[in-house]
Amino acid sequence: MLLVARDEALAQIEHLTSDLEQMMAASESSNADDEHDPEGATIAFERAQVGALLAQARQRLEDVEHALGLLKNGTYGRCAGCSGPIGAERLAARPAGRTCICCAGRA
Repeated sequence: MLLVARDEALAQIEHLTSDLEQMMAASESSNADDEHDPEGATIAFERAQVGALLAQARQRLEDVEHALGLLKNGTYGRCAGCSGPIGAERLAARPAGRTCICCAGRA
């Protein structure tokens, strides 16, 4: 599951990076003024939205890489909060999860 999650995050990062680069290139070749153009707010919002999705995908990749490191050292599936086991259902839903459901609920 972790390898699949890593591959999905990498693919999403690649796709979103491409989208953001295309948006930036399109805005550079345009002489539109975002501040005074009625569509400027929409364009700026779309760029911000793609940027936020890209940041989330990068965080997800970082979390998966962390979980793969835990797997290598034999501590995968242990809660970072209480050191207890993380339930199989939680790991199935969130393979890179760092806490058990109880500790996650407290946060």
